[in-house]
Amino acid sequence: MTDTLDPLVLNVLYAFFGGVLTLSFMWLGCRVFSHLVSFSIPAKLAEGNVAVGLMIMGMFIGIGFAMGLVIGLGLN
Repeated sequence: MTDTLDPLVLNVLYAFFGGVLTLSFMWLGCRVFSHLVSFSIPAKLAEGNVAVGLMIMGMFIGIGFAMGLVIGLGLN
């Protein structure tokens, strides 16, 4: 099937589905982590707790980096 599709179209599809997959895993990771900690992440962010913001930022960067590697290595 990939022989009939233009490589440009195929790469755009990979990028789109990779982005959707990455955002889905980031959302799921945040939800799971929110259930593991003993405080409400949105409430602490609303209070201006910088440590919680940095924790969420690190989690998003880590998940995004991991998914980017998986997607990037899958294109070879």
